[in-house]
Amino acid sequence: MTDKKIAGEKEKLIKKEVKRITTILSGIDENKLAAVRSVIENAAFMSVSMKELQTLINEKGYTCEYDSGKQTGKKKTPEFDAYIAMSKNHAAAIKLLSDLAPPKERKRSSLQEMLLRGGED
Repeated sequence: MTDKKIAGEKEKLIKKEVKRITTILSGIDENKLAAVRSVIENAAFMSVSMKELQTLINEKGYTCEYDSGKQTGKKKTPEFDAYIAMSKNHAAAIKLLSDLAPPKERKRSSLQEMLLRGGED
């Protein structure tokens, strides 16, 4: 697959994730939604990118060998470092967006309905 095809596929996945997040936040004020649009787009990018990094980490592992001339040993892979940093930023973005999301209406039980009616049945 060429780099352009890969980038195109990634863009499709990011747009799909943006749509998913926007749907979740559909109940909030339009101005708030516009204000956090970049957070939504960044969260979507990070979500898709983290899935790519997970695949690479699963293939390569968490560590790699290094040889600096003076020392040799093992270190964390760049993919793993990127994943850790991105996961922290992603968690912060999702927390911000979650705080904006409208609370989901809960279905009332028949007992709750009865109590709201004052016990009349």
